[in-house]
Amino acid sequence: MGHIAGASRDQRLLFPDVLDDYIAEDHPVRFIEAFVDSLDLDTLGFQRVQPAATGRPSYHPGDLLKLYIYGYLHRIRSSRRLEQETHRNVELLWLLRKLHPDFKTIADFRKDNAKAFKQVFRAFTLLCKEWGLFGAELVAIDGSKFKAVNNKQRNFTHAKLRELLHAIDAKLEQYLRALDAADTAEATVPQPTAGALREKIQHLRERKGRYEQVRAALEASGESQVSLTDPDSRAMPKSPKVDVGYNVQTAVDAKHKLIIEQHVTNAVTDVDQLSAMALTTKETLGVEHLQVVADMGYYNGEEIKACEEAGIEPYIPKPLTSANRKLGLYGKEQFTYDPGHDCYQCPAGQRLTFRFATVELGRPMRYYATTACRTCAIKAHCTRNKEGRRMTRWGHEHILERMQTRGEANPGWRKQRKQIVEHPFGTIKPWNDQGYFLMRGLEKVRAEMSLSALAYNIKRVIHILGIPTLRATSA
Repeated sequence: MGHIAGASRDQRLLFPDVLDDYIAEDHPVRFIEAFVDSLDLDTLGFQRVQPAATGRPSYHPGDLLKLYIYGYLHRIRSSRRLEQETHRNVELLWLLRKLHPDFKTIADFRKDNAKAFKQVFRAFTLLCKEWGLFGAELVAIDGSKFKAVNNKQRNFTHAKLRELLHAIDAKLEQYLRALDAADTAEATVPQPTAGALREKIQHLRERKGRYEQVRAALEASGESQVSLTDPDSRAMPKSPKVDVGYNVQTAVDAKHKLIIEQHVTNAVTDVDQLSAMALTTKETLGVEHLQVVADMGYYNGEEIKACEEAGIEPYIPKPLTSANRKLGLYGKEQFTYDPGHDCYQCPAGQRLTFRFATVELGRPMRYYATTACRTCAIKAHCTRNKEGRRMTRWGHEHILERMQTRGEANPGWRKQRKQIVEHPFGTIKPWNDQGYFLMRGLEKVRAEMSLSALAYNIKRVIHILGIPTLRATSA
């Protein structure tokens, strides 16, 4: 028995006369067209929606937007690759009506309309809300680090610059000593020539000058670090290594794991990101009350207080960061606060009563102590202070205690948080290969993230509702 034979390349084939016959009625590109055609691109902020009266005709922004949405849905983000696909991809031939924009036009469209892509993402989010795809009761917030177009060697901190300059000074001193000894060395002993040493010294001095310029610019900016390739990017702590990138924040609804809000920042940690994301999410959903879960990286009293004042119930685990625990002593969690008597009870059963109030870094603080520490039998397990243990309490700590009580009453929320919010990042980064940015600058990478989040939501909604339903509702 022979192998399966292909058709002859010389054989004449009768293809359909209409390009539309190549695209099935339930194909995703039909929804892409229906969705983009339903948008008011001028209102969303796209340029050149109305063609100029004179000059060379331009491509309609709707066609280029369709191209980008298709590309991000199929892991194609490069403008050059998108240009190639417009020539050989039947689906794009149908979607763009055989238009073939060059890569420069494609790249400039994404660059020039960076802010408008966020509005497109929001428009689709509002459609999902109309279709009832949001539970609007429980939302999970999390952040993830995305790599920027900036190598670690092009990122500098004050400490790193000090080390580099110190190393150059040591090397310069070594070369200068070698240059002094070059003339007195024996001819039979191989040594670097004086000319070679001078060249190395000149090279080091030039590099030292560049580092000093970077240090001066860093000190003038008041920032803690500076990146040379992408000035907006920052060195982010990322296990098992540190990458230079951006911090991407998402708020994900529990019902279908759809992204409600997304935002890109260059903040190194998540500690100040909770209230902004939660309040924007609540406004988008249009609800009176909302439950929000996040990991301990978001534990910040002021942020939690802002959420509760806006009708949002946060669930965040309390990190155990007590310095006493690291020393093997009792942590604050082993002291019980009595709100009726405004005092703390220690493990030995003694009361630490209120002593004085103050303001530290703009936060109202209250201090508690007891004289019983001096004769306490377990003092060595509690404190190393001769005067005894002193407790501090934030002026609004009852908010944190109330959140702690809610969390203990609902122990399953931590596992639920992972199931909700880790899903989008797991899809966007490894599966869609979009865990790094192609553009530079905070505004431009926000446009990229809007496209990535939009593609993720569209793919989810296609599986939930199906193309025929989506086309009908979009129309």
